[in-house]
Amino acid sequence: MRSSSVAIVLSFCTVAGCSRPAADAVPSSQSATATSALPVSWPYRDTTRAVTAAHGMVATDAPLATHVGAAVLRDGGNAVDAAVATAFALAVVYPGAGNIGGGGFLVVHTADGREGALDFRETAPASATRDMYLGANGHADDRSITGALSVGTPGSVMGLWQAHERYGSLPWAQLLAPAIELAEKGFVVDSDFSGSLHGDSARLARFPASAALFLPGGHAPAPGDRWSNPDLATVLRRISADGPKGFYAGRTAELIEAEMHRSGGKISLADLSGYRAKWRAQIEFTYREHRVVSMPPPSSGGVTIALVAHELSRYDLRSAGWHSPEELHLLTEAMRRGFAVRNNVLGDPDFVAMPIARLLSQGYADTLASTIEKNRATPSSSINVGQNMQAERKQTTHFSVVDGKGGAVALTTTLNGDNGSAVVVAGAGFLLNDEMDDFATEPGKPNMFGLVQGEANAIAPGKRMLSSMSPTIVMGTDNTPLLVTGAQGGPTIISTTFEMLSNVVDYDMGIGAAVSAPRTHHQHLPDTLYYEKGGIPETTLTALNAMGYPTKDVGAHGDLGFAASILRKGGVVQGMADPRVHGLAEGY
Repeated sequence: MRSSSVAIVLSFCTVAGCSRPAADAVPSSQSATATSALPVSWPYRDTTRAVTAAHGMVATDAPLATHVGAAVLRDGGNAVDAAVATAFALAVVYPGAGNIGGGGFLVVHTADGREGALDFRETAPASATRDMYLGANGHADDRSITGALSVGTPGSVMGLWQAHERYGSLPWAQLLAPAIELAEKGFVVDSDFSGSLHGDSARLARFPASAALFLPGGHAPAPGDRWSNPDLATVLRRISADGPKGFYAGRTAELIEAEMHRSGGKISLADLSGYRAKWRAQIEFTYREHRVVSMPPPSSGGVTIALVAHELSRYDLRSAGWHSPEELHLLTEAMRRGFAVRNNVLGDPDFVAMPIARLLSQGYADTLASTIEKNRATPSSSINVGQNMQAERKQTTHFSVVDGKGGAVALTTTLNGDNGSAVVVAGAGFLLNDEMDDFATEPGKPNMFGLVQGEANAIAPGKRMLSSMSPTIVMGTDNTPLLVTGAQGGPTIISTTFEMLSNVVDYDMGIGAAVSAPRTHHQHLPDTLYYEKGGIPETTLTALNAMGYPTKDVGAHGDLGFAASILRKGGVVQGMADPRVHGLAEGY
């Protein structure tokens, strides 16, 4: 047996009407075994929130946004049309993550077989500097997390516009109309909306426009209250009429710049007018004969998921058994090594040279996997990776769309932290991101997740910060979309998305079981295996501890992500909003 202290050196060569509860039974006995293996203590054993439809489906973290997207599909829109309408609706009804003041990524497969990966990640302002968050003591302060200095140039509006320009079919204005109506006429607040604002009220109260919008009378709206946002409705009308010019130029841009001047931020009119989303070559790899399409850098998701998948492809996970000690050992070691590579190598491809072809090769993954010892954890300290980079904070939202003609969209968007920077643009009614915290604000020091930031992710003007967002489409053996998935949850997005892939491909789970099943996470550093409370039997935890794994219970309420996902199989579409949040899947 090899010593566990051996160093692993990472070197490289150059609901409406027609949705119904989905039966989660599938023909494979492995699926039944996996589902029945859920511990009795697991709170999400009930998979009846999954729905089945004949044609198309939308699954999101916010029911009102789901209704909007599903209505677009019923009106003849394609998956991109529905995604655009859903994203703008999320900006109204889920303002802590849905946004027009942030950014994200989109992966698309059209009915006629075209595919694309759209990067609408935020960028550092032109006046940003490498050490802009270092205080007099030489250490970073919280200005990268709260306040106008934490804001990167937003990309969401441009990204949605460019997606619609290339693949949309319905008129742009038609797709914004539902969001405008929600903002103008208002909607009934639910517990998720209220709780998000209440939990962040101290930060929001620091900024007058934020307090006026989200803390009327000094407190967050209560569940059952009706809430509207007339200023946001006005901005959305400009975007509806003028496209991205309604945001990146004219009155809205002037309001953003004024907020920057007033609150000490760096975004200028030139930063706004110069922003463009970028179509990039998608990450593609094969797992158990299924082609997988995911997001390339500056997303770290596609590459890392591919690494984990390729490492595990040499093992028979079915025979090991779902969530058995052996399977969790192999999964954890693959994640440990995948994250070690992610943290050392990946960044903005316009600034950092990366050996993507080498990283995606089976040979490289085999080299990594060859160091996995049977029944023994590899200490992360023995994996020589140099300095690492961080991932974004957890206030992200992911949604999935499948249309009736075979098109699919996976879209993940974020403000970074809960309610982003906490700064609302006065007179515009929307929150701005705090994405600058995703850069290496102080190289070599751990972030809030314990991930150490490296030089490759240092701040530079116009640069895009590294992300873990992982919108992903898994193809069936007929090369049409089988699974549309992704997640929110900072670095746990990557592990959750791979676990969705494995649950469906390795264990033939239906969408209800695949989304509801308990999850684990390992990100190389800190050297800890995270698991959801009630999701792993004590006997399995004891076995993992005996192998040398430090383990940590993170609760069962979404600390390892939400995964709104869609499965197209057997002539029907199954959708599931994650039961860890009050989302909704709706089809037709």
